[in-house]
Amino acid sequence: MHVYALDHVQIAMPSRGESAARQFYGELLGLTELPKPPNLAIRGGLWFQCGSLQVHLGVEPDFRPAKKAHPAFLVHDLHAVREALARAGHEVTLDPEPSSGVERIFTRDPFGNRIELIEPHATLR
Repeated sequence: MHVYALDHVQIAMPSRGESAARQFYGELLGLTELPKPPNLAIRGGLWFQCGSLQVHLGVEPDFRPAKKAHPAFLVHDLHAVREALARAGHEVTLDPEPSSGVERIFTRDPFGNRIELIEPHATLR
């Protein structure tokens, strides 16, 4: 038995946060929303497609945002993503420990979960 890939990443969100999630993950980040199976849709939350990986936002009744654990999304044109996030009112933090060949920024989704955005071989500073 060998693990060979990731199918999805689950991020917690509070109840009734679907509209804010659609705006952030769908409209701002450009992920495609996927229909949830009916038996799971009644629980709330949303699913999005990100390349070959899915991002599932699941409702957690006692929700607390993830401050350290986070997904890291690869992007094209990190500068444009950074500007779009700022225009939408999301705080953006530059990588405090930059490494060669990779530029990254950090932000928070509407629920306070940490999100990393990476563009390999970018020059942002």
